[in-house]
Parts: sequence; C-alpha cells; structure tokens
Amino acid sequence: MLHDWGVIATAFAYIGLLFFIASRGDRMSAGARGRASQWIYPLSLAIYCTSWTFFGSVGFATRTSIDFLAIYVGPIVMIGLCTPLLRRVIALAKSQNITSIADFIAARYGKSQKVAATVALIAIIGSVPYIALQLKAMASSLETILSEDQAFSKIPVLGDIALMVTLAMAVFAVLFGTRHTNATEHQHGLILAIAAESIVKLVAFIAAGAFVTFWMFSPVELYERALKTPEAVRAIEYVPSIGNFLIMTLLSFCAVMLLPRQFHVSVVENSTAAEVTRARWLFPLYLVAINVFVIPIAIAGLVIFPFGAVDADMFVLALPIEGNAQLLSLAVFVGGLSAATAMVIVECVALSIMVSNDIVLPLVLPRSDDARIGQKDFGDFLLKARRFSIFAIMVMAYFYYRALGNTQLVAIGLLSFAAITQLAPAFFGGLFWRRATARGAMAGMLVGFAVWLYTLFIPSFLENSTAGLMLLQHGPFGIEALRPQALFSADLPPLLHGVLWSLALNILTYVVFSLARAPSAIELLQADLFVPNALAPIAPSFRRWRTTVTVQDIQSTVTQYLGPDRTREAFAAFAADRNIVLQTAAPADFELLQHAERLIASSIGAASSRLVMSLLLQRRTVSAKAALKLLDDSHAALHFNREILQTALNHVRQGIAVFDADLQLICSNRQFSELLALPPHLVQLGIPLREILEFMGAINPPPAGDGNNLLQLRLRAYTTEGEPYLERFADRHLVIEVRANRMPGGGLVITFSDVTPSFEAAEALERANATLEKRVRDRTEELTRLNSELALAKGIAEDANASKTRFLAAASHDILQPLNAARLYVTSLVERQNGGEDSRLVENIDDSLEAIEDILGALLDISRLDAGAMTPAITSFRMADLMRSLEIEFMPIARDKGLDLRFVACSLPVESDRSLLRRLLQNFISNAIKYTPRGRVLIGCRRRGDALEISIFDTGVGIPVQKRGEIFKEFHRLEQGARIARGLGLGLSIVERLARVLNHRIAISANVSGGSAFSVTVPVATAVNHTAAVTSATPLSKTPMSGSLIVCIENDPAILDGMKTLLTAWDAEVIAVLDADGAISAIEAAGGRVTGVLVDYHLDRGNGVAAIREIRRRFGDNIPAILITADRSPAVRAAAREENIAVLNKPVKPASLRALLGQWRTQQMVAAE
Repeated sequence: MLHDWGVIATAFAYIGLLFFIASRGDRMSAGARGRASQWIYPLSLAIYCTSWTFFGSVGFATRTSIDFLAIYVGPIVMIGLCTPLLRRVIALAKSQNITSIADFIAARYGKSQKVAATVALIAIIGSVPYIALQLKAMASSLETILSEDQAFSKIPVLGDIALMVTLAMAVFAVLFGTRHTNATEHQHGLILAIAAESIVKLVAFIAAGAFVTFWMFSPVELYERALKTPEAVRAIEYVPSIGNFLIMTLLSFCAVMLLPRQFHVSVVENSTAAEVTRARWLFPLYLVAINVFVIPIAIAGLVIFPFGAVDADMFVLALPIEGNAQLLSLAVFVGGLSAATAMVIVECVALSIMVSNDIVLPLVLPRSDDARIGQKDFGDFLLKARRFSIFAIMVMAYFYYRALGNTQLVAIGLLSFAAITQLAPAFFGGLFWRRATARGAMAGMLVGFAVWLYTLFIPSFLENSTAGLMLLQHGPFGIEALRPQALFSADLPPLLHGVLWSLALNILTYVVFSLARAPSAIELLQADLFVPNALAPIAPSFRRWRTTVTVQDIQSTVTQYLGPDRTREAFAAFAADRNIVLQTAAPADFELLQHAERLIASSIGAASSRLVMSLLLQRRTVSAKAALKLLDDSHAALHFNREILQTALNHVRQGIAVFDADLQLICSNRQFSELLALPPHLVQLGIPLREILEFMGAINPPPAGDGNNLLQLRLRAYTTEGEPYLERFADRHLVIEVRANRMPGGGLVITFSDVTPSFEAAEALERANATLEKRVRDRTEELTRLNSELALAKGIAEDANASKTRFLAAASHDILQPLNAARLYVTSLVERQNGGEDSRLVENIDDSLEAIEDILGALLDISRLDAGAMTPAITSFRMADLMRSLEIEFMPIARDKGLDLRFVACSLPVESDRSLLRRLLQNFISNAIKYTPRGRVLIGCRRRGDALEISIFDTGVGIPVQKRGEIFKEFHRLEQGARIARGLGLGLSIVERLARVLNHRIAISANVSGGSAFSVTVPVATAVNHTAAVTSATPLSKTPMSGSLIVCIENDPAILDGMKTLLTAWDAEVIAVLDADGAISAIEAAGGRVTGVLVDYHLDRGNGVAAIREIRRRFGDNIPAILITADRSPAVRAAAREENIAVLNKPVKPASLRALLGQWRTQQMVAAE
C-alpha cells in the first residue's frame, strides 16, 4: 500500500506539472506550437469526461448495465452529426464577441441584461453540484488509496485533502484563467493543460481496464466467474429502461453544448473551422476509447468486492490496488485527479466570466459615478471580480460536497445536467425561431428552473430526514398531486419525471410569452443575426447619423475596459479600414458606436456592453430609457436598411453571394441558395466557402471518386476573378455559370447565372457536329476499307501483271530463240537465191517470219506498258543521233520496197527516254513504210517554242477524219490498210501507250500531197548528257564484208549455226563459240584481229555484257560489239549503254545487222588507210 505522503506529493506534483504546461503554453508562439496544435482543440473537448466518467461510469454500470452509454451518445450526436450547428454557433459567437453561454443567449434576445443574469444564475446553481461531484470523487479516491495509512489525514486543516485540492485548483484557475480582461482572447496555456489532462486520464483508464481484463483475469475467466456471482449476474441481465436511456441522451446532448465549460472550450476557445472538422471524428473516437473497459471493470469489481465491500464508483482504483499494482494504482489516482481538476478549473473560469459580466457589472455600473463620467478603469475591477468569483464558487462547491453524504456520482451529475438543460429551449429556439422574445426566454427558463428545483434538486436533500420523506410521499400540506417526484400522480422514474415536467413547462412558457408580445426592434435585429435567413447580416453605412457623443467620449469609455494600448490600436484599425480620420471633438456616428459596443463586448459581454453604451449616451440625453431607445433605433435603422437590400437582392435573377477576405459568407440572396440547392444552415453569416463546396461535392460526387481534387478545382475557380466556371448538376439538368469579382477590401462577390438553355443549345450543336463527324468518320473508314480492298486488289492485279510479264518475257525468250534461228537461216537462203520458184518460196517464208516477229514484239510491248513495267529514264540527247540510227535501221527496208525514205537532220537536243522515244518513232516509221505502196516517207523536225515537233509524212493510203479516233485501239485496222499489208493493228496502240508513259503529245493529220502525217512533241533540252552508240553516218549500201572477222557468242547451237551461216554468206570470217572463254581462246589464236563481237545476253555462265567487258579488257577497249537479246527491259538497255554497246532485239533483223556490220567494216578500212 502506498504511503500518504507519497500519494499527496504525487497529487501536488501533478498539479505543479499542469502549472508548468499552462505557463509554457502561454509563452509559446503559434509557430512554436507547430503541428501539435491541431490536436489541442479536439482533446480539450474531452473535458466533458470528468471524474463522473472516470469513476462514476463504472459504478453506474454495476447497477444499470449499459445505461451509462446514454451519457456519451448525446455528445457523439452533437459533435459528430450536428457539426453544422456547432459551426454556426461558433461563427455567431465570433461575430458578436460572445464571452459565455449567458452572453450568447442574451445577445440573441436583444442583448437583454435580464436574460444574461438569469442564464448566469441557472448556470452557477446548476454547476455547483457538478463541481462538488469532482471534489467528492477526489476525496473518495484518496480514501481508497490511503485506506491503511491515515497519517496525513490526521493533520488539522491540511489533512482535509478535498479542501487543499479545492484551494489549489482555485489558485490554478485564477493564475491562468483571469490574466486578461478580454474574455474572448484565447487562453492557450489553460487549454494546453486541459488537452494534456485529457491524454493522462485516457491512458490511465485504458491501462486500468487492460490490467483488469487481461492480467487479473482473462476475458473467458472473467465471464465465467461473473456467472457465479449473483450481483454480477443481476448487472448483466439488467434490462435498460428506454425512457431513462432517451432522457439521459437528451440531457447529454444539451449538456455538451450548454455546460459553461463545454461552451467555453468548444466555442470561445475555437480558432479555426478546421478544428471543428478534426473534432468531428476525434472526439467521438475518444469517447468510445475511454468507455471500452467500463463493463469489464464493473463486472470484475462485483466479482472481487461482493456485497458492497468497496464503493462501486471506486472499482477502477480499487482493483489495481487489489492486484498489488502500486504504480498503476498511483497512475489511476492521477488519472482521476486529472479528470476532476480539468473540469473544475475551466468551469470556474467560465462561471467567473458570467458572474463578473452579467451580475456584478450590471449592479455596479448604474450606481458608479466614475462610470458615468468615464474615469474609472474597470479592467482591474473585472479581473478582481472574476478572481473573487472563482474562490466563491469553489467554496460553495466544497460545502455542497460536505452536504452530499453518500450520494452516487451519477446522481449528482444528472442533477446538474437537468439544471443546465433548462437553457436549451431559449438556446436552440433562439437559433431557429425568429418570433422568440427576451420575455419568453426568461420566463421559460425561470419556470423550468423552478420545476427542476422542486422535482430534482430539493428531493436530493430530503431522502435523509423523516420530514423530507413525508414531503416526498404525501406532498406539501398533504396535497399528493404536488408530490415532488410524482406531480399530478405521474408514475415515472424520478429523473424522467423531473426532466419531462421541467422541460415541458419551460417550452410552454417560452412559446406563450414570446407570442404574447411582438419583438422589439433590437430583438428583431438580433433575430436576423441568429436565425437562418436568406440574407446574412451586413453593415451598411450610417455616416449620416450623428449623436451628441463625441469620438473622445467613446475612446475614453472603451479604454476603461480594454486599456489605452488596445483601444488605440482598435480605433486606428477602424479608421484605416474606412479610410477616414477620427477627430476627437467630432460627433460619433452609429457605425463608430457599434464598433465600440463590440470592443467592450469582448471584455464584458454583449448585454453589459449595451448597458455601458446606454450609460454613455445618458450624458447627452434626458434618461436611461431614452438612451437605450436611441441605441436601439440605430440597430432598427440597420435592420430597415438591411431589409431593403434583402428585397433588392432577392429581385435579382442571378444568385449573389459575398464573402469576406477569409472566404466566409457575409451576404447572399435567395437565388444563391436555390440555384445551388443549399440547406438553410449553409447560407448563414460566417459559413466558409470551403464548407459550401464540400457540401456540393458530397451531394454530387465526381464519377472518378477523387473529391479532394474537385474541391480544390472549385475553390480555385470560385476565387479566380474574371474566369467563368460552369457548374453542372446532372440530377437537376441544370448548368450554372459562376463568376467572381474582387472587392476593394479583399473579399469576393460571386454571381451565379442559370445558363442551361444556352448550354443545351451548345450541346445540341455539339451533338450535331459529333453526329456529322461520326458520319464523316464512318464514311472515311468505309472509304479507307474500300481503298484497302482496292489496294489489295491492285496488288493482286499487279502481281498478276508481273507474273504475266515474267511469263511473257520467259515465253518471248523461248519463242524468239528458235524464231531468231529460223530468220537467220531464211536470210541466208535469200542471199543465195538467184531467182526462180525456190527464191519466191524462200522470200515468202522470210515475210511470214517477219510478220511473226512483229506480232510477238508488239504483244510484249503492250504487256509491259499495261503492267507499268516501263519506267521512263529521262535523259538529254541529240535528236540527230536518234534519227541517224533510225535511218540506218529503216533505209534497207524502204529501199527493198522501192520507197524514197528521207530523214531531215536536226541538231537540237531533247529530253526524253531515248529507247522509248525510238520505239515510238519506229512504230510510226514502220507503219508509214508498210502502208505506203509507192511514193516517199519524210521524217523531219520543227521547233515549237520550248518543244520539238517530230513529224512523219507519207504518201500512203491515208486515214479518214472520222476514223482517226479508232486507229489507236488494239487490233483495229482500216479496211484499205488491211488490203495493202498484213498486221494485227497493235502498232499505234503501242504508240499511244508510249506517249502516255513519256508524257508526250501525239497528233495525226492529213498530208497535203495525200497520205497521213503523224507527229510527236518532245521538250527541248538545254544540254546533252547522253551519247548514242551509233553516231556516225555511213553509206547504207551493202558494204563488202570480205576480210572482216566477226566473233559470235551464243549458248543456243541452232542460233549460233544460223548466225554463222548468214555471216559466211556475207563473205565474213566467223568465229562461233558457246561462251566467253572459247571466244577469248579463238581470238588469241587469230592474233587478236577482230572486226566486231556479236554476243547473246543470256549465256550459260554470266551475261553478254560481262563477256564483252572481258574481251575488251584483253584485246582493246575499242572493239565494236552488239548485244543480241530477247529481253527488252530498260535495265538491259541501260547496262549496254554504260558500256557503249549496240543492242539488237531478237529476232534480229538482218538488214539492221548488215548495216551495223557494214559500218564497222567501213570504219576499219578507213582506219587501215
């Protein structure tokens, strides 16, 4: 067991620690308090958990099981669910400089001094039993922990621990609760100490509960032993009374707001709206945590201490002592001490403010001449009055504690709660009923309090005496209908009976007296401030109003209560805000009077400040009544102007809301709340913009669920000037445009316009555009699909064409090879015939082979043109070279037919594909020779600006004008032409395709001398970058070939033999070999004397171009060469052109071959000379 001195030293050491914490808190700056400050306000609310919670809840649970929870359900509902109401009360208190619960209720009812005094008296009488409860709990805990060692308690006076603790707490409250006259100034040190005590009592109670539940017993063991203990079984099986539970919930709901200490910490000491938000969840969590082990401790106490061996209220302390846990016992004792001291200190501070402001000052001021002339400093007087009040209240509580006897802690607490609840009708009714008056509020409170005294307070003293019991059983004067605990024979539990009767009569009187007389002007004005209305309070200008009171008078009066320094600062700020200069001798307007009234209210409350201002005005008026009327008239004028503004704003179609620099609502119209669908409590004075936006986010949550980002976006949009923001309410099909504009003082005017029609029109247009875009997109996708299919089909077709081209190329090679051999053999025969029938047959065979050759060549050309295999290679070359090569090719043919073929030389260079242009001109010249039976063919050029027109004139059969559009079709021939020459009608079709590939224009006209005139127009070049293999002109007669050595390389033996036969017929010496190696060996054997080389392109090893390159490397670069091939591709021609090699396509035309060989021989003979 702990010794007396150790326990007493611990108790005083703990109180000393509180002194240290409070002193440190007062000295710390806001920055030094840091992040820990955000937890101080929620923890300070836990002052609700007094020694009643710490000790009494366990005792209550031993008798009524879970009924004790009703004491905590009410606060959870108030703080956790009625947070908007708490915020509204806080905002009103800040705007009115409210100092206490009495000041708040008095301010609502026209700042009535009588209402303030009534509330103060009820609060004091109702709180004294509660303070006595704390003293009783501490005394009982000391008796429990010191039961075996009474050394200290035997010392006179000092041995009275309750008295010592009473004095210590009084000193603490005086030192840290009455340091400033400004009652609205935050007591940081005091509140920090309260928050620390909340942590201490929570930790101590949880530690005791955990020790009992898991150390002394296990949960299962505790339950099993409880079932064997009759008292524990009775507690477990107890059926709670619904009526009692609900009435205790109601009492606790009202008490957490109306108890002086709770109003002080929750309203007066509140700093920011964020503190309320945090307390909304932290305070209920605290209440749950501190009550977790109440039932286990109660059952364990009934098991360990049966038959009342220990007071049930002290189980939480007695059980650790029984378990021999000395340190835990000491910690639990300190926890109980903490629960009691926190309540007593704050309660005394709050009550002392009410005593000084609402009782002492109203009695002193009217009777003080110093007050009338404005000379007395009331600041010091106020502090002394409050300090004396604290000691007086503590002494009253001490004597009440001595008179309590063995009354249960819970009974005392509920008695106090019932007394404070008599303030509820005036408090809550004043917040929601505009018609309520001061007379109604005061009458209701007095009637309700009188019934409380008769039914609850007085009976608590009568149960211990015979006369008292007689009164309780038979009523006064034997009138049983007036029995205190059974009025009019109502058979109800005492608590339920007393609360129902007192509250019912309270409310009835409140309503009847309020309706009996209309509210005064000042009451109407204050009702507008406190009751939800479409327009929050504002402060119009009253500079045109003047009184006979000067600025100097007002400053002197305010200095009496706030001191010279604070007064000087307050008036300087007032002048700076309004950009005016205060002249001390000038009469004060009502705006300055109201400012002074609010300043004084921060020190002595709203009701007393009104009294002070009336005394000030009495100096210049006839009577106090006239002074009060003058003061009230100023408020009435304010009310009248506010109503005018209200009406004007409500007739504006837009929603309008005005917020101050702190983004708190100061003005709005009806449309504002209707457009945003805001409940009434969110359009009141002081509601933060953030809270309104949080509500909007709650009823219309974002689809993504990220509400915090939406809140920040809205807050930024609502405070950005000039940038419109669209609010969409999908559930109401409403779109609102929000615009913000800055005010000179730093506030905001926000307008809300319904733009739903224009927005719907824009959406309809957007939907139409989207539909059109979708149709375009679908059509585009369809076209893309068709294009893809077309591209695929085109690819397939191109592949097919390529296959066809490859097939025709291969087929042409295979077909032309034997045809070439046959042509060579036939030509040899023609050369050897000297007439006769055999000669005619051979010529017929030669003609037939030539026709086959023409047909195959035409088919191959058309195939390549249609497949797009012919890609023009545009170069610049001399037209004279091309015409010379054509002359060499066609002159023998024209001579054999007896035609006069003439080429008119041209020196201009042109831009075209030489090979394709040559092919085009070949077809024109070939047709001209073919369809001209007699006469001549003329090929000439004429410049046409930047172009060269190449014309082919003939004297043939001609082409009728109506048939000229048909001759370029495949397989189309004119009748007169078919009679003259054989053919398939493909030549001009090839010409048309070649001209399209080359982008050259072709034309046809009639020749003046008969026949036809064809032309093709070619661009003129500025320079020459291509030189043809054949450039020099040689006689086209049959040049003798004797003495020439021709090397033939061909991998087809038949063609090789035919070529050798033809050349031998021309008197040439021939070396015929199958590959390049054989040719090189033969040339070396012949001594390297070679006239020319004829090489096939497709050899068994390599190609003809490579073979010619190797022969020239060995025997000289100037050896003439002809590449003979059936491959008509541009690649082959380009490769030959790079090596300066002439090209003849199979089947070889003997005349062309003879012309080239004759040219070589002539050049050789000229060189030999």
